[in-house]
This record gives sequence, structure tokens and C-alpha cells, in this order.
Amino acid sequence: MSLAKRIIPCLDVKNGETVKGTNFVNLRSAGDPVELGRAYSDAGADELVYLDITASHEGRKTFTDMVTRVAYEINIPFTVGGGINAIEDVDRMLAAGADKVSVNSAALDRPDFIDEIAGKYGSQVCVCAIDARNDADGWHCYIHGGRIRVERTLLDWAKEVADRGAGEILFTSMDHDGVKQGFANEALAMLADTLPIPVIASGGAGKREHFRDAFTMGHADAALAASVFHFGEIPIPELKQWLYNEGITVRL
Repeated sequence: MSLAKRIIPCLDVKNGETVKGTNFVNLRSAGDPVELGRAYSDAGADELVYLDITASHEGRKTFTDMVTRVAYEINIPFTVGGGINAIEDVDRMLAAGADKVSVNSAALDRPDFIDEIAGKYGSQVCVCAIDARNDADGWHCYIHGGRIRVERTLLDWAKEVADRGAGEILFTSMDHDGVKQGFANEALAMLADTLPIPVIASGGAGKREHFRDAFTMGHADAALAASVFHFGEIPIPELKQWLYNEGITVRL
């Protein structure tokens, strides 16, 4: 029996509200993050991801308060990310009620940070988010909300992340983000077939078939999406029933 594939709504939070954009820009409001989270939990989402996309000092306080409220309202695991640069940030988020933290730019700036999180809390707490784009010279990683390219290739960095103790990888294809034309299944399969840890697909969900393809062609362990859930385009109970009928193992 294979492990159930997970469906994960992602909520980008800015100044206390959920927003969604296309290719990391052109943000529009999608509602209250706590109310949305509760609705997703009730609808059968397996996990949630909350990302603080403007993690300034003031934003952090707002976000931490929100994490506390989310933890009170929902009964499924949730991951938080955005502006987590030091072990103190991890401490604060877990104390507020988060189950896992997601690190991205900070890990590329200082890879030892992954070892620190895994060493203190265990691999299951550390999700390493990787934003990458398929450039003319191959897949490269980007930091600071996709604004700065670094000279690390997707696969090499993903391997190092796993070696350092991250529990799973959240891979977002920047080319596919918000475009709703499907996930980057070839790159997903390359990661999933190479790495010893789960891979979450992100960027590109537009219809039910895209989720199926991420699992069958991309070999992903979970699929994450935002706008198709926030704006009611794909109800989660219907998606899971459809995937089940397609032969995908999901929790109904």
C-alpha cells in the first residue's frame, strides 16, 4: 500500500491577509488566513502552508499572532515560512503552534541552518523550500522571493538539503507559478527519483488533471496550490474524490 498523496493549500500572508499573485507578482486579496485555514481543514486538506511574504519586523508580530490563532482553529498539521533566519525564529513559530517551518533564502545563505533545525527539533520540523527557474543553462535556485539568482543548481542544492537533514522539499517552479498550466513534472520526477525525502510540488495547478500528473508523472509526494483553492475553482473534497477514482491513494 503506497503512502497517501497529500493535498496542501498554501496561504501567502501579507499584512494579515491572504494574497495571491502570478509569477510572484501582481498580488490580490484572497481573504482572512485564519478563516480560510479553518475552511480548508474542514474540507479535508491534509496540511496547510502559511508564508509570511513581507517578513519585516512589524509583519512578524502580526504573523506570529496569526499562527497562534490558526493553531487554535485547525486540527491538521501546518507549516510556516517567510523570514525564518535564525533558530530563535523557529522557536517562536513552534511555540506559537506551528508543526513545521519552511526555510529558503536563509538556508542558501547559510546551509548550516538546516543542520541546526534538524539537530534541535528533528528532520520532520524542517521543510526546505526551493524556488527555481529553468534558465538557458538549466534549473537554478533563486532567493528573496524569486528576485536573485544564486549559482546553485536545483538538483545539487536539493541533494545537499536532504544530506543536511531537511525532512522534505517544497519545490516551486517559478516559470509555472500562478500560470495554471500544470506542474514542472520532469523536474519533479528528477527530484523525487533522486532524493530520499518527500517532495512537495508547487507552482502550476490549474485543473484536477494537473494534480494527478504531479503524482503520476512527477512522482511527487504532495501537491500544493493556492489560487485554485482560494477562489473556489477546485473544491478539495471533489478533487480528492476525483483523484481516488483515478487510482491515486488519498485520504478521503
